[in-house]
Amino acid sequence: MKSRLIYWLTYAGMWLLALLPLGAFYVLSDGLYFLMHHVAHYRRRVVRMNLRNAFPEKSAAELRDIERQFYHYICDYMLEEVKLLRMPLKELRRRMEYNNKEEFLAMVEKHGGIVLLIPHYANFEWIIGIGSVMREGDLPVQVYKPLHNKYLDAMFKRIRARFGGYNVPKHSMAREIIRLHRDGKRIVVGLITDQSPNLNEAHYWTTFLNQDTGFMDGAEHVAKLLNLPVFYCELEKQGRGYCEVRFDLITETPKETADGEITGHFARRLEQTIRRQPPYWFWSHKRWKLKREDVVQHG
Repeated sequence: MKSRLIYWLTYAGMWLLALLPLGAFYVLSDGLYFLMHHVAHYRRRVVRMNLRNAFPEKSAAELRDIERQFYHYICDYMLEEVKLLRMPLKELRRRMEYNNKEEFLAMVEKHGGIVLLIPHYANFEWIIGIGSVMREGDLPVQVYKPLHNKYLDAMFKRIRARFGGYNVPKHSMAREIIRLHRDGKRIVVGLITDQSPNLNEAHYWTTFLNQDTGFMDGAEHVAKLLNLPVFYCELEKQGRGYCEVRFDLITETPKETADGEITGHFARRLEQTIRRQPPYWFWSHKRWKLKREDVVQHG
């Protein structure tokens, strides 16, 4: 009962806050930045360690500048997520530009669907408006990791389904996507592919940002299972509240690729994206907490 009350109070507060224009959100974000970075020191040790290990060639001053920009970004990101509760689709389309969509739409038509590999980068949550650029009858499928709190989980599912998105929990991803495909649905399956894997998920290892890094390969398995073309979601932040997304084809024939080839391609593309604009990735995540030796011992 207590959790449910907290949920409704939180949801009501966010819903009212979402009435504010984005300009007001960014004023709030600047205040939140000061609190998170300079007062609470939110995960500052993790952020600094990640940046130092990822960019050993950069000076201390360069790393501090990336750190400062990252905290501004993460505060904007959190408030932009709240704004999604009330943001009209027309405004979202004005702020999120979908480039070269013709190729992925053609692939959806030809193969009955595609798999879209998405990183925790820039305004990635705003991709939920993708249904507005798809053909009638096409279904945007969002694979997500359920939150432990069922009420908060329900709130974020509500946000992500506002523009026609179909939410599928990660643990039932393959079964549900196969069902949709067999039912003749034309699907665009979006997966956040750079999450830190657990012991049972780290099937692919590579050097990523100068560190031995494990990646989940569930997206690759789904693509091969249904032989759906795979695209990389290239995000580029254009300023506060504006972002461009480009859909770059990785392969049209995933069954013809070697094991790990698609996941490896994603890792290389993501590294290029991050190096181009370093502040706009989730540096506060404990991305490298899992070590290869842990997986070997577990296995």
